[in-house]
Amino acid sequence: MITVFGSANMDLVAYVERAPELGQTVSGREFRTICGGKGANQAIASALAGGDVRFVGAVGSDGFGAELREALGRAGVDTAGLRTVPGPSGIAHIVVEDGGANSIIVVPGANGEVSAADARTISGTTPRGGSAEPGAAGRPTDALLLQLELPMPAVVAAARAFSGLVVLTPAPVVPLPRELLDAVRLLLPNEHEAAAITGLTAPEEALEALLALVPEVVVTLGADGAIYGSRDGSRLRVPGRPVDAIDTTAAGDTFAGAFTVARTEGRTAKEALEFATAAAALSVRRPGASTSMPTRAEIDAEARRGRPEAGRGSR
Repeated sequence: MITVFGSANMDLVAYVERAPELGQTVSGREFRTICGGKGANQAIASALAGGDVRFVGAVGSDGFGAELREALGRAGVDTAGLRTVPGPSGIAHIVVEDGGANSIIVVPGANGEVSAADARTISGTTPRGGSAEPGAAGRPTDALLLQLELPMPAVVAAARAFSGLVVLTPAPVVPLPRELLDAVRLLLPNEHEAAAITGLTAPEEALEALLALVPEVVVTLGADGAIYGSRDGSRLRVPGRPVDAIDTTAAGDTFAGAFTVARTEGRTAKEALEFATAAAALSVRRPGASTSMPTRAEIDAEARRGRPEAGRGSR
């Protein structure tokens, strides 16, 4: 089982030819409300990719909260750990340009009410120094997925409560406490996040610097695929798949969910990277966040549909 401890937001998405500059007004061509938030996105991506997934977090008592809970359940995510708190749910205002580039403003809402007490309710985790408790249906949690759209004390508490595979997507980029990094097994930033954390613009150099902080690192490179490194000396590069991107929103969350599913199934790092790259390539061909995420059958078909040559698309 995969437990996701994270945010749930309603995405308010405007599609435009070009995002406005400061003080400028532009006309949009379409508007959608789509269930999102990095936590919910990763939970839905993991479930659609074939994982057994539980979500722990909070939504508001508004209509968006009910929609978010329904969307997670519809994807097959266990929402027993999703609290409803008084007030508004989290929202994200997203502007998507032609070609798929996006900019995002997040307002936390109910996500800001998630606390260390919620972290302690995660069933199926193995407390450090303690014995495992069964997760849903008596199955232990194999991996814990974290992001940084929740209050930092809650994220730290969740990471420290778990001794299995802790995967952290460091977004939005904020200072990372040592006590959090000490509990993380795998850090999964995109190239911009890796540069912001390390001050190094070359992804390969940033990866090496990040390995001084955690045992394993994957840096996603957008259309150029991803690179992987571990402290045992392993270094891998998986090139991207050529696609005509429509909307890149949540491509990184799709990658994170699919990669974690593959790892919990016992696949090698290279196999997990290829599986996740195929999933992300499918997601950018469709609009929206959770609405763009592929099923296991689609990912398997894409992964079988020829493999790009190693080294292609490198930076």
